[in-house]
Amino acid sequence: MNKKDLSESDIKAKFITPAIHRSGWDEQTQIGREIFFTDGRIYVKGKLTTRGKRKFADYILFYKPNVPIAVIEAKDNKHSVKSGIQQAIGYAETLDIPFVFSSNGDGFYFHDKTATDGAIEKEISLDEFPSPEELWKKYKIFKGIESEEVEDIVAQDYYIDSTGRSPRYYQQIAINRTVEAVAKGQQRIILVMATGTGKTYTAFQIIYRLWKSGAKKRILFLADRTALIDQTARGDFRHFKEAMTTIKHKQVDTAYNIYLALYQGLSDSQGNDAYKQFSKDFFDLIVIDECHRGSAKEDSKWREILEYFDNATHIGLTATPKETSEVSNTEYFGEPIYTYSLRQGIDDGFLAPYKVVKVTLDIDAEGWRPPKGFLDKDGNPVEDRIYNRTDFDKNIVVDERREVVAKKITEFLKGHDRFAKTIVFCTDIEHAEGMRSTLANENADLVKENSKYVMQITGDNEEGKRDVNGGVKFCSFS
Repeated sequence: MNKKDLSESDIKAKFITPAIHRSGWDEQTQIGREIFFTDGRIYVKGKLTTRGKRKFADYILFYKPNVPIAVIEAKDNKHSVKSGIQQAIGYAETLDIPFVFSSNGDGFYFHDKTATDGAIEKEISLDEFPSPEELWKKYKIFKGIESEEVEDIVAQDYYIDSTGRSPRYYQQIAINRTVEAVAKGQQRIILVMATGTGKTYTAFQIIYRLWKSGAKKRILFLADRTALIDQTARGDFRHFKEAMTTIKHKQVDTAYNIYLALYQGLSDSQGNDAYKQFSKDFFDLIVIDECHRGSAKEDSKWREILEYFDNATHIGLTATPKETSEVSNTEYFGEPIYTYSLRQGIDDGFLAPYKVVKVTLDIDAEGWRPPKGFLDKDGNPVEDRIYNRTDFDKNIVVDERREVVAKKITEFLKGHDRFAKTIVFCTDIEHAEGMRSTLANENADLVKENSKYVMQITGDNEEGKRDVNGGVKFCSFS
């Protein structure tokens, strides 16, 4: 048998896989073969979409299912033992994995990110491939896992449901880094993950592993919108079952482990602060969803809740961290422990690419000044000044402007797909109500066929929140 005549698959089957087995790696639980870790970028041409190539590693080795520890790139024997190392290093950097190998069946070329003796790369024989225990020992030193207590927390498995769903690679990195940081005593942590990349699922897995390991016993998940709490309770967090409760109407029951709550449900401007019914040390972990909003502001009522539970570990989740003279996520949480950007999500194919269609209205560009003696709908005089974009739909409502916006949205949908799910973000509930009516009139033909074609899904609208399929939806930002 001449190795040079063997295919890459034959090299893996006859030389690489047997060497891994001989070193003690378990085929069922520790060896992953040809693992795809991206979906392939989406390319849009008109109404047609195609995908680019998915990235995959020939082998990913796991110490435990939640701890990927090594990447191996295989080549046929016409290549050198080193030829796959650069490709594998690129994969390992993306996957946050410290041990990298390439092989052509003659041996392994080992890139060891944890090396302390200066020899970061070396060639080893097939019989010298390291065992799981050898790599795990080096991994622990590299990660600063210095005690059995920390190791037990870090090694806690994910929750795997009946469908077999497991975290995507970037979610796995976010979860593992956060769990490791908490296990080592870090008290303020922030994760930055683009919208649509599964922040709530990531939070669920973080909470589950910390709870199951015993590192955290009573956990509060904070959000600032009813829809977020309801969606979380019905979605990924449903697996907590009877251990979870939602705090409603300021009624507090201290018999649970996992609590979901609105800021507004725990505090109000009248001083009726339900959170004070808990002792200051009741929660040992607080996860703050969309932490760039109210909780980022130092003098906010919402910040009072976090300061009351100051002894707890605080984990912030956001897609858009804020840094202004008045609001700072970094000042409170520190630098992000992990960032998965919109650009990366698009490149990986987990998010669809977008195209900006910019429409500038004359009234927005030039402003609007009421004619002398101009009266509003109720017959009241309108203040004589120039109104601009910051005023519209807040300080003044110009119906004609809303009609133009509705016409432009409808025009775009007619040229694309009138049944594509569309969300219109509005300033407040009144704005959403007004735009719903205006767009319903612009699309009267479809509204006649289906009255739910245009729906308002603001926090005060229960019917709209229950129906989130198809058509045009309206959310408000207060």
